[in-house]
Amino acid sequence: MSKVVDLVRDLAESVVRELDLELFDVEYVKEGADWYLRVYIDKPQGVTLDDCEAVSQALSGELDRVDPIEGQYLLEISSPGLERPLRHEEDIKKSIGKLVQITTYAPIDGKKKFEGRLLAFENEELVLEEGKGQQTIAYGQVAKARLIAEF
Repeated sequence: MSKVVDLVRDLAESVVRELDLELFDVEYVKEGADWYLRVYIDKPQGVTLDDCEAVSQALSGELDRVDPIEGQYLLEISSPGLERPLRHEEDIKKSIGKLVQITTYAPIDGKKKFEGRLLAFENEELVLEEGKGQQTIAYGQVAKARLIAEF
């Protein structure tokens, strides 16, 4: 399965770059009886339906040409959403100044879930403003991280 994701990621990367978009993530998952190939795209001002359609058309052509997946699957193109996961160091760096939720593998000061404004990401450590104080979390301790929508 990871071979499929890696191959599709390479194809999608060139497609989204040509359309002045960013590739956020690629998933190939089975849900019930169906397989889904999900490609998440992004851009600073937000993804539009036209962006998703353009990527879908261009990527469908490339997938038909290369044919990396045996059998049927459903192709979905979307944005990662307002409360997107932060899966890579680059995602975290782009999120400085935003509200985030961090879950750690092991408790830190008796807690495993932290919410606050991400102040910094330096020396493999995240610094959160949480309440009236700050919390430092080693990047290696982060099990999950995601943005919190602000309205």
